[in-house]
Amino acid sequence: MADPAPGAAPVDDPAQRLYLDVLEAGGRIAADLVADRQTALAELLRTGLLVSDGLDGAYLAVDPRFVAETLGAEMNAQAARLLNRAERLPARLEPLITAYESVPRPIEPVSCDVQMVGLEHIRQRIAQLGADCREEALTAHPGALAPAALETSLHQELPVLRRGCRIRTLYRPCVLAEPAAVRYAAALTEAGGEVRLLDEPFQRALVFDRTTAVVPAAEDPGRAALILDPATVAMIVAGFERDWARAERVRWDLLIDTAPTRAAADQIGRLLAQGLTQRAVAARLGLSERTVAAHISRLRDQHGAETLFQLGWLMRGGEAP
Repeated sequence: MADPAPGAAPVDDPAQRLYLDVLEAGGRIAADLVADRQTALAELLRTGLLVSDGLDGAYLAVDPRFVAETLGAEMNAQAARLLNRAERLPARLEPLITAYESVPRPIEPVSCDVQMVGLEHIRQRIAQLGADCREEALTAHPGALAPAALETSLHQELPVLRRGCRIRTLYRPCVLAEPAAVRYAAALTEAGGEVRLLDEPFQRALVFDRTTAVVPAAEDPGRAALILDPATVAMIVAGFERDWARAERVRWDLLIDTAPTRAAADQIGRLLAQGLTQRAVAARLGLSERTVAAHISRLRDQHGAETLFQLGWLMRGGEAP
């Protein structure tokens, strides 16, 4: 059997059709009958679903269960090798880690701002600040959350928590409609972090050890400011603490087992009961009007409501007027 590439994907559609044709022919097919299907043939030979007879050049079909076991064993072996390398990596980098930590740091931060330009540059600098964090990291993020960014953040933040640092994160209620955000918050809180929701506007900011802050430098997401001035950082921290005290605690672990859209629907119902319009609800929660309209349509059918205010009233436990 040809040695498949580790992690090889299932064969594509043309290769599957060729394999089925071989089975229909009795599990054996002459080479001249597949002369015009060389790409699919090469794919089946690579994965081991076909083998050459060797006598007359015909091709024989191989049991897919045997192929799956063979490929699975190779993938498991490759995963074990990668895991072993990952476990050895910190020890191999220990001399460099020791050298880095031995470099003296300024006792007093420099009173100036540093402009950072470029998303990749900003991400790298934030990752470095997180790696250097020793006591506490604060995050205020009022906007949408990309699943890939959340996965990267969790990968960077878990080691910080394991070092004994505290991580507090503030989001808007719109994240309740994002399954990836709910999973991220549940994983972070399970590891010792804290994530709350604040249903009012607040400024985006990151603060590390109450000495360094990162804030947007302009509307352009590719520009950020690194704040080192102690008075300015203290003001940002004070604003975060004020917002944190008003923010709502959430049992993220319970939301994992329920549809995240239900939590968003509850928020929508509460705002409708306050008399807000569909557009105002969308603006308050940071959702599109189309998303809010879809929630409202489902909720009106579920509660038998004729008006938006009646829907909000019913969702808060009232009786239909």
